[in-house]
Amino acid sequence: MSAPVVVLAGGTGGAKLARGMLDVVGEDLVVVANTGDDVEIYGAYVSPDPDLVTFWLADRIDARGWGLEGDTFMVMDGLRDLGAEVWFNLGDRDLAVGLERARALNAGVRLTDAQATISQAFGLRARVLPMSDQPVRTRILAHGRTWPFQEFMIKARGAGPIDDYDFRGARVAGPTPEVLAAVATARTIVIGPSNPIISIGPILALPGLREALLESQAPVVAVSPLVHGAVLKGPTAAFMQAAGLSVDTDGVVAAYAGLIDGLVADERAESVPVFETQVLMDDTGARRRLAEQTLEFALGLRRRAEPTE
Repeated sequence: MSAPVVVLAGGTGGAKLARGMLDVVGEDLVVVANTGDDVEIYGAYVSPDPDLVTFWLADRIDARGWGLEGDTFMVMDGLRDLGAEVWFNLGDRDLAVGLERARALNAGVRLTDAQATISQAFGLRARVLPMSDQPVRTRILAHGRTWPFQEFMIKARGAGPIDDYDFRGARVAGPTPEVLAAVATARTIVIGPSNPIISIGPILALPGLREALLESQAPVVAVSPLVHGAVLKGPTAAFMQAAGLSVDTDGVVAAYAGLIDGLVADERAESVPVFETQVLMDDTGARRRLAEQTLEFALGLRRRAEPTE
């Protein structure tokens, strides 16, 4: 494998861009996935963002945008029949992935190695790396209480206003050696069109990760999660507002201030070079086109000046 193209990803936008990038760079792709959304439920260890990326890269994603194509939900139906509260809906094969991950972790296997086994089972050419082997859990303060991330997104429907958020465990966790090695040897680092606060924020909160990105010789570019200044899906606007950011390309740049060398977006921004293009990825061709343009733009950028003492 030559120098990798590293994509930081969380949520559907990051997974879609990763799928497009796979068509462009193949096995040179390394995806660093957010694990702040992870949840232990039904005896399984569910890692939604690494799983989402895996299903997209394997061309197994369901049309609804999450879970495995053609999956059944017999276990969830059975739990409901028994009177259990089923607020987190998992397909049977999706549940199997989480159960096997839990079995591996209980046996002392690192999350990174458990994910590698799952990736191999799905026949992936690219690597999917959890951001950390230590637990980091996103918590949301909203509606008068603190919510675990998945409960906020499902039970509270991700609705704002959001008073605060925290990435619990991030301060004592750290990026894995595999993540640091990928960043250090990358030819390009791309921050996917993910929610800057809750999808990319936990990755950047890991001690040493931001510094590793700054020390890398690779250009770092972000792809805007906004389409014509709007959020197509999810609570990105509410979280950007909670972080004191404007919900526009300037707000995206501010979220990554001092870190990125350029931005790919469909509107101009101040402070950094911008490659203006259509960022909506509604089909295979659009995903590949955006990946190609992002890579070409990044490789044409001069690396930011090293910070002075």
